[in-house]
Amino acid sequence: MKILLYTEGEKIFSVSGLGKAIKHQMQALDYMKIPYTTNPKEDYDIIHLNMYGPRSYHLAKKAHRQGKKVVYHAHSTEEDFKSGFIFCKQLAPLFKKWITKCYSLGDVIITPTPYSKKLLEGYGIQKKIYAISNGIELKLFKKDPKAGEEFRKTYHYKESDKVIVGIGLYIERKGIVDFVELAKRLPEYQFIWFGYSPIHAATKPVRKAVETKLPNLVFAGHVEQKVIKQALNGCDLYLFPTYEETEGIPIIEALACKTNALIRDIPIFEDWLEDGVNVYKAKDIDEFEEKIKKIINKELPYLGENGYKLAEERDIKKVGEQLKHVYEEVLQK
Repeated sequence: MKILLYTEGEKIFSVSGLGKAIKHQMQALDYMKIPYTTNPKEDYDIIHLNMYGPRSYHLAKKAHRQGKKVVYHAHSTEEDFKSGFIFCKQLAPLFKKWITKCYSLGDVIITPTPYSKKLLEGYGIQKKIYAISNGIELKLFKKDPKAGEEFRKTYHYKESDKVIVGIGLYIERKGIVDFVELAKRLPEYQFIWFGYSPIHAATKPVRKAVETKLPNLVFAGHVEQKVIKQALNGCDLYLFPTYEETEGIPIIEALACKTNALIRDIPIFEDWLEDGVNVYKAKDIDEFEEKIKKIINKELPYLGENGYKLAEERDIKKVGEQLKHVYEEVLQK
C-alpha cells in the first residue's frame, strides 16, 4: 500500500491550519510506516487529496480511470468559507457546489470533526464520511515553563503582565475584530495575535482592526510552531473568538500546553469542549470581557489539566492508526 498525499497549492496554504494538517498527515503515516509520496508522477495505490482545485479534480478522475482509490479530505465547508476574505460571502453558494462536486469523487471522505461531517451530509454527499481529527504533535506541544519564559523575554513582557494570546489568519471568522475590541476594553491586559495573511485580501473590518494602534496590542505575524508553543506556555489565557471552524488546531495546541482557554460558544465545539470543564465559553463580546476578567483574576478555576486529556486523544500517532484503517477499508472495496 502506497499513498499519494497531494495538496494543490501547498506553498500558498503552508502558513494556515491546512498547512499544519498536511504536515500532521505525513508524520502520522511515518509513525505507521505507511509508504507515501507527494509526487503525482510516482506510482501509488490511493490518492489522498487535501484541496479542491482543478488539478486535484482531474487527478481524482484520472485515478478512477486507472482503477486506483481516492480518499478526499474535506477541510473546507461553505460555512467557514463565507466569512473569510473579501468576496467570499458572495461566492459561497458557487463554492459549495464546487466542493460538493470535488468531494463526491472520493471513494470515501475524511473530515476533521463530527460537526463538519454533519455539514457535508447536509450537502447531499452520498459517500461514506469519516470524522478524523487533524491531530496534534503532542511531543512538541506540552507544558514547558522555560518555553513560557522565553516567550515573555522575546516579546518584552514582565512577569507581572497578564498576557492574552490569539492565533489565526487575518480573516473575519477568526474573531480578530472582536480580539481588537477586547484589547480596547481591557487596557490593563496585554494582547498578542499570531498569524498572517495578505491584508489586501481582508475585509474592511479586518483591515481596520489590524491597523489599530494600541499600547497593549501586538500583531506578531506568522511564526514557527516553536514560538506558538512558547506563547501558549507563557500566556495567562488563550483566546479563540472564532465564529466558524472545521476543527481549530490552535485550541488543541493550547489544551496540550495545559493553558486556560476561552472560546466562542458555537456548534463546532459542542460535542467535545465543555464550558467550565475543559475550557470556558462565551457567546458574545460582553461575555468574553466578563470571563476574561474572571479567569485572569482567578475567580474561575484553572482547567488546564482537564483540557490536556482531550489533546491526548488527538495525538498524531492515533490519527495515523485511524488513517491506516480508512486506507485498508477503501482498498478492500
